[in-house]
Amino acid sequence: MKNISIALLIGICAGIIDVIPMIIQKLDWHADVSAFLFWVALGVVIPYVSWNIKSWLKGLIVAELFAIPIIVITLTTGFGSVFPIMVMSALLGTLVGIVSKKFIV
Repeated sequence: MKNISIALLIGICAGIIDVIPMIIQKLDWHADVSAFLFWVALGVVIPYVSWNIKSWLKGLIVAELFAIPIIVITLTTGFGSVFPIMVMSALLGTLVGIVSKKFIV
Protein backbone atom coordinates (compact mmCIF):
# COMPACT_ATOMS: atom_id res chain seq x y z
CA MET A 1 0.00 0.00 0.00
CA LYS A 2 2.91 2.34 0.75
CA ASN A 3 4.24 1.99 -2.82
CA ILE A 4 0.84 2.78 -4.33
CA SER A 5 0.62 5.91 -2.17
CA ILE A 6 4.08 6.99 -3.30
CA ALA A 7 3.14 6.30 -6.94
CA LEU A 8 -0.01 8.41 -6.54
CA LEU A 9 2.02 11.22 -4.99
CA ILE A 10 4.49 11.11 -7.89
CA GLY A 11 1.56 11.28 -10.33
CA ILE A 12 -0.04 14.17 -8.43
CA CYS A 13 3.23 16.12 -8.52
CA ALA A 14 3.63 15.47 -12.26
CA GLY A 15 0.01 16.52 -12.80
CA ILE A 16 0.53 19.79 -10.95
CA ILE A 17 3.67 20.52 -12.98
CA ASP A 18 1.77 19.85 -16.21
CA VAL A 19 -1.33 21.84 -15.29
CA ILE A 20 0.37 25.03 -14.04
CA PRO A 21 1.21 26.31 -17.57
CA MET A 22 -2.28 25.34 -18.71
CA ILE A 23 -3.85 27.42 -15.95
CA ILE A 24 -1.59 30.37 -16.80
CA GLN A 25 -2.75 30.10 -20.44
CA LYS A 26 -6.35 30.04 -19.18
CA LEU A 27 -7.19 26.81 -20.98
CA ASP A 28 -10.55 25.15 -20.43
CA TRP A 29 -10.83 23.57 -17.00
CA HIS A 30 -11.79 20.26 -18.61
CA ALA A 31 -8.37 20.16 -20.26
CA ASP A 32 -6.72 20.97 -16.92
CA VAL A 33 -8.54 18.20 -15.09
CA SER A 34 -7.91 15.75 -17.92
CA ALA A 35 -4.16 16.47 -17.91
CA PHE A 36 -3.99 16.21 -14.13
CA LEU A 37 -5.78 12.84 -14.07
CA PHE A 38 -3.60 11.63 -16.96
CA TRP A 39 -0.51 12.12 -14.81
CA VAL A 40 -2.06 10.69 -11.66
CA ALA A 41 -2.82 7.52 -13.62
CA LEU A 42 0.64 7.41 -15.20
CA GLY A 43 2.21 7.88 -11.79
CA VAL A 44 0.74 4.51 -10.90
CA VAL A 45 1.23 2.79 -14.26
CA ILE A 46 4.85 3.68 -15.08
CA PRO A 47 6.44 2.19 -11.95
CA TYR A 48 4.68 -1.13 -12.44
CA VAL A 49 5.42 -1.65 -16.13
CA SER A 50 7.99 -4.44 -16.08
CA TRP A 51 10.11 -3.80 -19.15
CA ASN A 52 13.77 -4.62 -18.90
CA ILE A 53 14.95 -1.14 -19.91
CA LYS A 54 16.20 1.94 -18.08
CA SER A 55 13.55 3.54 -15.88
CA TRP A 56 13.79 6.93 -17.63
CA LEU A 57 13.27 5.29 -21.04
CA LYS A 58 10.33 3.26 -19.73
CA GLY A 59 8.70 6.44 -18.42
CA LEU A 60 9.31 8.23 -21.71
CA ILE A 61 7.87 5.45 -23.87
CA VAL A 62 4.83 4.77 -21.67
CA ALA A 63 3.97 8.47 -21.38
CA GLU A 64 4.25 9.01 -25.14
CA LEU A 65 2.14 5.93 -25.88
CA PHE A 66 -0.56 7.03 -23.44
CA ALA A 67 -0.50 10.55 -24.93
CA ILE A 68 -1.52 9.32 -28.39
CA PRO A 69 -5.30 9.27 -27.67
CA ILE A 70 -5.10 12.76 -26.16
CA ILE A 71 -3.22 14.01 -29.22
CA VAL A 72 -5.86 12.51 -31.52
CA ILE A 73 -8.63 14.26 -29.61
CA THR A 74 -6.85 17.61 -29.58
CA LEU A 75 -6.25 17.45 -33.33
CA THR A 76 -9.84 18.67 -33.74
CA THR A 77 -8.59 22.10 -32.62
CA GLY A 78 -5.54 22.02 -34.91
CA PHE A 79 -1.91 21.01 -34.66
CA GLY A 80 -0.96 23.70 -32.14
CA SER A 81 -1.43 21.45 -29.12
CA VAL A 82 0.44 18.40 -30.43
CA PHE A 83 3.99 19.64 -29.82
CA PRO A 84 3.38 20.84 -26.23
CA ILE A 85 1.64 17.58 -25.34
CA MET A 86 4.48 15.50 -26.76
CA VAL A 87 7.16 17.59 -25.04
CA MET A 88 5.48 17.55 -21.63
CA SER A 89 4.79 13.82 -21.97
CA ALA A 90 8.43 13.18 -22.78
CA LEU A 91 9.78 15.36 -19.97
CA LEU A 92 7.37 14.33 -17.26
CA GLY A 93 7.31 10.68 -18.33
CA THR A 94 11.09 10.57 -18.06
CA LEU A 95 10.94 12.30 -14.68
CA VAL A 96 8.24 9.94 -13.37
CA GLY A 97 10.35 6.97 -14.50
CA ILE A 98 13.44 8.25 -12.70
CA VAL A 99 11.66 9.27 -9.51
CA SER A 100 9.60 6.09 -9.29
CA LYS A 101 12.74 3.95 -9.56
CA LYS A 102 14.27 5.89 -6.70
CA PHE A 103 11.29 5.77 -4.31
CA ILE A 104 9.30 2.65 -5.21
CA VAL A 105 10.91 -0.66 -4.36
